[in-house]
Amino acid sequence: MAGQLLPAHREPGGSSSGINTSIVLVPTRFVWPHGGRRVFLVGSFTRWDDRLPMSPVEGCPSVFQAICSLPPGLHQYKFIVDGVWRHDDQSPSMIDALGNIKNYLHIRGPDLLPTPQIMEMPSLGAGMEVDHDPFRQLGALQSISEVEIDSSRQKIRAFLSAHTVYELLPESGKVVVLDASLPVKEAFHVLYDQGISVAPLWDSNIGQFVGMLSASDFIIILRELGSNGAILSEEELETHTIAAWKNEKMLINQQVNGPLASLGRSLISVGPDDSLRVVAEKILQHEIATVPVICPSAGDGSSPQLLHLASLPGILKSICRYFRSASSLLSVLQQPICALRIGIWIPEIGEAGGHSIAMLRPDAPLTSAFSMLLQARVSAIPIVDDNGSLLDIYARSDVTALAKDKMYVRVRLNELTIHRALQSSQDGIPPGVRCHMCLRSDTLQMVMEQLAVPGVRRLICVEAGSNRVEGIISLRDIFNFLFR
Repeated sequence: MAGQLLPAHREPGGSSSGINTSIVLVPTRFVWPHGGRRVFLVGSFTRWDDRLPMSPVEGCPSVFQAICSLPPGLHQYKFIVDGVWRHDDQSPSMIDALGNIKNYLHIRGPDLLPTPQIMEMPSLGAGMEVDHDPFRQLGALQSISEVEIDSSRQKIRAFLSAHTVYELLPESGKVVVLDASLPVKEAFHVLYDQGISVAPLWDSNIGQFVGMLSASDFIIILRELGSNGAILSEEELETHTIAAWKNEKMLINQQVNGPLASLGRSLISVGPDDSLRVVAEKILQHEIATVPVICPSAGDGSSPQLLHLASLPGILKSICRYFRSASSLLSVLQQPICALRIGIWIPEIGEAGGHSIAMLRPDAPLTSAFSMLLQARVSAIPIVDDNGSLLDIYARSDVTALAKDKMYVRVRLNELTIHRALQSSQDGIPPGVRCHMCLRSDTLQMVMEQLAVPGVRRLICVEAGSNRVEGIISLRDIFNFLFR
């Protein structure tokens, strides 16, 4: 469980320091971005005798994080990576009297804390982020008017209208494309092997891109396999093609409207000359995660070219990069996230937005997560303990992990718990909090910077110290706020 302290050996030359609980503690986020299988955080604040497990971040298995509350003052720390003591050479370090290299940070008291500075995050390789004074009273902050909020929105929308998809195209990269004639089972395994949860479909008979295959499709397929009246048996998955499943099986089942509707409609795409605003609006309107950027054929018999898969993180990254040096022009960016009508929150924190937070316990059956992902139309479900503290998440992207060793065939999905499913998919690494977290006092700019990182689709807002879930802010929430 994330946050649990485990026994460890003392580092040679290490010293001890106690924590004065009468001092206001500052939640501090540590990040180890250099990979490994099991990573622990140790330091003066753990007396060098205890290990704080660090959890892999969803979508970035080489990045580990941990959040702990520390008193103001100087703190030294190191990482234990697969049993080896390591320091992060990208963060401030020092050499002690015995020649040991340790990382360090200095936390200033709440009355001395400066205004938090936002640093560019080209990746999750940032060594650490300190969340300053999350317990400040929101009423003491200077509020902004609806006129100022609307002015900020207009400036962002103007930027999106003036820039095109060309600016999202990487200098190099690859996009996995599946032929519609591929058997469903093989497609399932391709997505797992490639570490992706969505891929465009190509129909070689007509020479056109005809749709997208996503993790949502496999959720429905696995639900059907686990039901008494299954449409397809496991053997049929060997021969049934994606096109056959799409056209003959899935469209006749009208019980689930959202995902099935996405399979029945024509391909939604954009061109390289379309504005970023057009791309964002299409993704929001059609409730999809990505949209292919296709350069149409020139009319000379050539095939259309797939250039990129555009998504909201790429667009948000462009917004952050453009306004980062001029954030003072957008007063809304400096507002705490819970003071704005963004996302969903527990009632005592903020407006619920008309929806409750969907959460599950780790011993819940996996089929419950499937149903919740489809019915609530969310990308992930927080997994919490009896106190509502965050343990892990189950995301749509985790569904393809069931292809590992044909796990979806070997077990009954309605008897498989979420905990066991996650444990089996992480190659022996104990399940932990892989999701990205924030605090309610984080500014909108801080939240946007985190959501601009590829692979991040939502932030779980937690209570400092207890990791109790207080709210969820998704990419879609941010863009709905900007386009409101």
